[in-house]
Amino acid sequence: MVIFVYVDNSNVWIEGQRLSAVKKGMAANLTDAMNQKICDMTWAYDFGRLYELACPKNHQVGRSILFGSRPPANDSLWERARQDGFEVKVYDRNASNKEKEVDVSLSTTLMEDSYEYMRAERKDMAVLLTGDRDYVPTVASLQRRGLRVRVVFWEHAVARALKEAADEFIALDPALDYIGHSGGWVQPPATSN
Repeated sequence: MVIFVYVDNSNVWIEGQRLSAVKKGMAANLTDAMNQKICDMTWAYDFGRLYELACPKNHQVGRSILFGSRPPANDSLWERARQDGFEVKVYDRNASNKEKEVDVSLSTTLMEDSYEYMRAERKDMAVLLTGDRDYVPTVASLQRRGLRVRVVFWEHAVARALKEAADEFIALDPALDYIGHSGGWVQPPATSN
C-alpha cells in the first residue's frame, strides 16, 4: 500500500486554535468557540509532527502536499513545511483577503494523482486532512475505482457526511498537544555548514 496525503493548512490550523482555546478556558466549549469565533491565536502546529501522524513510517508515501494561502511577506513557514516532507502549493488571497483556489486545487490534484499514480490493486490510500463536506463527491469517485480514503481531522469540525463517506476516520483531537503548541510557530535557528 502507498499513501498519498493532502492537507488543507488553514483548516487544520484554525480548528486546532479553536480546540486549544477551549482547552485553555478561553471558550466554554467548542460550540461557543465556533459560534463566537474564539481561537487561541498563539497555537500553531509543527509540520514535522503532523507529517508523522499523516505519513506513518511503516507506510510508503507516494506524495504529501500541503495546500494554503500565501503568508504575508515571508515564505519561511512554507519552507519549513518543505523541510518536514511536504510539497507545498500556495495561492494568493483575493482582494477581500479570502482564501481562494485551495479546496479546488486540493481536490483536482488528488483526482489527477488518483489516475496517474494510485493503484487499487496495491490498496493505495488517499489521506485527507480537511473536514469539508465538499470533498464527499471526490471521496466517492476514488472509492468507485477501488481506492481507499482516510480522513484525519478535528472531531468537532469534520462534516458528518465526510466522516461517514471515508473508509477510515482518525480524530486529531488527542494529538493537539503533540502536533501543536502555544506561542506560535518559531523559525528554527539557521545552521552553518
